[in-house]
Amino acid sequence: MSAFEPPSPAGPGEPARHPGGSALFDFDVDLTRHEVLRRAHVLEALGPDWDPVEALRGEEAARDLLYSDLDEEQQRVYDDMVAAGVLPPRGGGRAAA
Repeated sequence: MSAFEPPSPAGPGEPARHPGGSALFDFDVDLTRHEVLRRAHVLEALGPDWDPVEALRGEEAARDLLYSDLDEEQQRVYDDMVAAGVLPPRGGGRAAA
């Protein structure tokens, strides 16, 4: 028997058995407390001066700069990627001039 085979069916009230013979049990982990702690650490690392709106504006400015001054072929590829939904439309569907 392979370790990748599904567990054998168990009778009523019995745990399912792994092909190797060991019993399978449900195992649940609640990560809520860990997630709250992780978020607190992230916000602490960002510091009190972090401005999410300004960060988003900076990302948009960087994206505009990245897609500015495209040659004809690059603009065609950009337009194809926007049409395919790979990139979000910007500036009326054209890359920044």
